[in-house]
Amino acid sequence: MVSITGSKTRNPYLELLRPEISDMDFALPAASALLASYLATSALPPLIPFIIAVIGGYAAITSSYVYNDCCDVDIDQINLPDRPLASSQLSQKQGLTYAFILFLIAAVAAFYLNPESFMVLVIAVLTISIYSRLAKRLTFLSFVPVGIAYGLVPVGIWLAFDPAGILRGSDGVILPLPGIFFFIMMCVADWGFTLSGVSRDVEGDRAKGAPTFPVTFGVPATSKFVFICWSVGILSSFAIGITAHLGPIFFVGAILSGIWMIMQAFDFVKNPLPQRGGRLFLQGSRYRGFMFGSLIVDVVLSIVLTSYAGILW
Repeated sequence: MVSITGSKTRNPYLELLRPEISDMDFALPAASALLASYLATSALPPLIPFIIAVIGGYAAITSSYVYNDCCDVDIDQINLPDRPLASSQLSQKQGLTYAFILFLIAAVAAFYLNPESFMVLVIAVLTISIYSRLAKRLTFLSFVPVGIAYGLVPVGIWLAFDPAGILRGSDGVILPLPGIFFFIMMCVADWGFTLSGVSRDVEGDRAKGAPTFPVTFGVPATSKFVFICWSVGILSSFAIGITAHLGPIFFVGAILSGIWMIMQAFDFVKNPLPQRGGRLFLQGSRYRGFMFGSLIVDVVLSIVLTSYAGILW
C-alpha cells in the first residue's frame, strides 16, 4: 500500500495507480484467471471474461492504493511530498471519488463474472479499508490485513473461472490446492512486500504517531521478518507449480526469480536501511511480474501443446 517514489508522470490520476508496479498488478489477475481455467477446463478462458477479470482485478488493487493515499495525506507530506494528494495536485475529495469509481469498475466486473467473486471483493475491500483507515494508526500488526486483502485477489479471480458452488455450480471443490497456495503465497509475501516499503516511510510514520512494525521494532528487526515472509512466499510459489503440475518454464522462472528475490531480501538484512527497504519494495514487484509471467507462458503452452504438459509429470 506504499509507494517509494515521487511523481513520475504528469497525470496525477495515473500516478495514483502506482504505475511503477503496474506489471505486477496486471500480471496477478491474468495469471490467476489462466491457471484457474486451465485446471478447471484444460482450456484457455473465454476472451471477454478474461479481459473483464484482468481489468476488474487491476481496478480492485488500484482502488486500494488511491484510498490509502486519501487516508495518509499527512504522512505522505513527509515521506512522499510529491504524491498527487500530498502535493495538493488533487484534493482528498477527488481522490475518494476516484477510489470509488475504481471500486465500482471492480464490483461490476466481479458481479458479472460470478457473484462469489463479488463477495470476495467486498471482503477484500473491507479488509484493506481497515488497514488504511484504522489499523495503521493503532497497531504494529497493520500489515496483516494488507496481506489478507491482497491474497484474496487471486481467490476472487479464481472463482470467476472455477466457481466454488456456493452461488453457482462447480465440481464440488470450493478451492483446489493450487488456489489455496496462491492465496498463501500472495498473503505472506505481501507482508514482506508491504513492510519493506513501510520501512522506507518510517520517518513520517514516527512523526505522525503511526506505530508501524518498523517504528515499533526498528528497521533491522523488520528486515529479518521481511526475509522470512519472502521465503515463505517463494516456497508457496513452488507448491503452486507442484500441485498444479506446471511445466519447466514455470519452474525455471520461479526458481531463478526466487533465488534473486531471496538474495535481495538477504541484502536488506545485511543493510537494514530505510532506503534499502524502499528498493526492495520495487524489486518485489519485479519478482512478481517475472514469476507471474513465467506462469502465464507455462499455462498457455500446457494448453496449446499437449506434449508440453507431460514433460515433468
